[in-house]
Amino acid sequence: MAETPFAAATPHRCFEDLSVGEYRASREKRVTRDEILAFARTYDPQWFHADPERAKQSVFGELVASGIHVLALWRQLDHEINSDIDFVCGVGWDELRLKRAIRAGDIIHVTSEIVDLRPSTTSADRGTALTRYAVVTQDGEEAVTFTSINLVYTREGRARAAG
Repeated sequence: MAETPFAAATPHRCFEDLSVGEYRASREKRVTRDEILAFARTYDPQWFHADPERAKQSVFGELVASGIHVLALWRQLDHEINSDIDFVCGVGWDELRLKRAIRAGDIIHVTSEIVDLRPSTTSADRGTALTRYAVVTQDGEEAVTFTSINLVYTREGRARAAG
């Protein structure tokens, strides 16, 4: 799983800078057998993630990445395309679906689309951005989908945090 660490951009886009319909796509990333095994053996040692020989007897017929591993890969790729947004934090995911297994050799990328923006009714320093995400395979199939609920600083919130 060794890869060059990601250098985060300085967040400069506040809630007011975002727009519904904004769409972004990440670079592609090939998922390797060694990554699948290392992640599974550390964090999710189910036999069809961590044991290549036994995995042949699973419904998948081979080793597959843990769903948690795929979400970690999503997080990595999402940071590359959305780290310019001044997030307070994420507060939830709706409609998370693991639609297709990710196998060694699959090439994935991440897409994001802002589907709703809601100013806070309780605090002027933030708003809520709902973003639909997908982890997409080399054949264009959505393997994982969900809507992420994120708090984003407004310009007033950024000024308050900096002050």
